[in-house]
Amino acid sequence: MTDIINLKTNTYYIEVTGSGIPEIDGLFVPSVAPPVKSESGTKSSLGYWNGRMAWDRADGKAARSPSLSYSNSYKSWRISRLDGHLAYDMTCDDELPPTDREWHVYKMGVAPAPKIILHFFDPRKPCPEPNVVFILGGPGSGKGTMCELAEIQLGWVHLSAGDLLREERKKGGEVADSIEDFITGGKLVPREIIVNLLKSAMEYTTRTTGKNNFLVDGFPRSVNNLEGWLEASGPDAKLPKMLYFECPYDVLEKRVMGRAKFTGRSDDNLESIKLRFDTFKAETLPTVELFKSKNQCVEVDASQERQDVYSVFKKGLSEHTDKSLLEDPFTEKAEMLLGLRPYPKK
Repeated sequence: MTDIINLKTNTYYIEVTGSGIPEIDGLFVPSVAPPVKSESGTKSSLGYWNGRMAWDRADGKAARSPSLSYSNSYKSWRISRLDGHLAYDMTCDDELPPTDREWHVYKMGVAPAPKIILHFFDPRKPCPEPNVVFILGGPGSGKGTMCELAEIQLGWVHLSAGDLLREERKKGGEVADSIEDFITGGKLVPREIIVNLLKSAMEYTTRTTGKNNFLVDGFPRSVNNLEGWLEASGPDAKLPKMLYFECPYDVLEKRVMGRAKFTGRSDDNLESIKLRFDTFKAETLPTVELFKSKNQCVEVDASQERQDVYSVFKKGLSEHTDKSLLEDPFTEKAEMLLGLRPYPKK
């Protein structure tokens, strides 16, 4: 019998929804069953089964029933009911239960297969606080490209306030019409809408990926926005750091009209650009000045070559970036974004 020792503690939580089986749906927590010999002869340590992490339901019914664990014999992840019958399985060699593919419905399961969500933190407890850096600059200043580079090279999560608003608008929710009116009119969306979208996106990302370094692109666009953010963050919230992309209007106009050929965005036109830039000067620049007065703003000359902009940008994020990532060579995609290699021809 093989003993498994010195395994990483299982701190993940699995949420199963939509199975149609009451005892299957719900939260699976790391197994607390004592080590025992499995069907493959492996004596697993606490929180493991067959040498892989395993989960129980926190309902006190049984040690591993219903259970979510890996079978070495069948090379599959399996979800079993309280009565011991297998309900769903996924044949693969993944280290954790797959969340990006549809599971197989077994004899005692109910179609369709349920949705599996992996939580890096106990969803019954408050989410760890995010580390946030605000990214501001006029339309076309290149902040979106730099944020994408930070995701690829530095492990940060890029949240675009504009993209979140456009996604919400596409969903056709109760605030979709209001968002449409504000965006196409070049006006600022009410702070309650955007703050809620940002907070929800950050919590979901942290819980499901474990990442909590966020670049918030295009926010706060006004002092009112910032007040809404601090209000939602609580009385002990600190003023985040800001990276401000400064760029002349004529350069911004040229860039936006150039990208309009490819984006299809309703606000990438000369009239909207002028409205957005005027709004930026009137509403957003005072916010930038506030951050400068608190020594929380790093200015980035966005009219430079992209490689030079990225160097300043990376330095501004270095304090909270994994040191090993700062020296990593550029990926192919990063080189394309920096203009160091051409995009492949279609």
